[in-house]
Amino acid sequence: MPVSKVMALTAVLTGRWAAVVIRRCRVAHPRYALVAALLLAMVGPGLAADLAVTDGDTIRLDRTTYRLGGIDAPEIDQTCVNQAGEVWPCGVAARDRLTAHIGNRVVRCKDEGPDPDHKQRQIGMCSIEGEAATLNEWLVREGWAIRFGSLATGRFAPEEADARQNRRGLWSGCFAEPLDFRRWNLSGARLVGGGCQPGHQNRTRVKLFRVDTDMPPGCPIKAKFALRAVGYEGIYHLPACKSYPRLKRAQRWFCSEEDASAAGFRKALTCR
Repeated sequence: MPVSKVMALTAVLTGRWAAVVIRRCRVAHPRYALVAALLLAMVGPGLAADLAVTDGDTIRLDRTTYRLGGIDAPEIDQTCVNQAGEVWPCGVAARDRLTAHIGNRVVRCKDEGPDPDHKQRQIGMCSIEGEAATLNEWLVREGWAIRFGSLATGRFAPEEADARQNRRGLWSGCFAEPLDFRRWNLSGARLVGGGCQPGHQNRTRVKLFRVDTDMPPGCPIKAKFALRAVGYEGIYHLPACKSYPRLKRAQRWFCSEEDASAAGFRKALTCR
């Protein structure tokens, strides 16, 4: 294989396949293996991993989706209340802050095993290359996530206490814990944050569990909790479904069918 072809292939392939090119060069053309390896280093690890932030605590790295372990960020369609009592899209904000923090830098994840709530995801402790703090820790410290689950045991307590005390991120206003939002626990949701007003919990819950929330960018799938969806939390509707325009009061919005299924919703029968 000519050097020019080795260079071209290595520059466009992801890390996994570039490694295949290097191995084959080492066997068939040993003198070109070093060329490929050096070029992979030059184009940078950022090209060796396809990274996407899907919400405030979930990232897709190459072909693996990781939920950041030990924390819980607001869902992409979740809203919060600011200090003035106004509703704002905190789920979108959490995703955007994480995206901006990562930028074009390289992220590495330590796989902590399968996500018990979603068989197609893994639990990950992820960090930006060269930084000691994990993304999990950063999100809690900056107030964009709270401690959650067994992986939070002994972790992130100082970071959460500091974020709460200094009213960073979500803590500046009032919000429902993401688990309560996922379960649509309107009557019993625990409200937290420096902006929560004593005696106004019910009024605040109505603001936080709305059925007229705008569609988050890139998340057009509507969903509604339904008792008739036996074995599921509810039903989701794709834009192509006949029932889509009829559903005016969506309780949840999802960016993909995978996300909707993971949350316990089934596809509407009108979609088939």
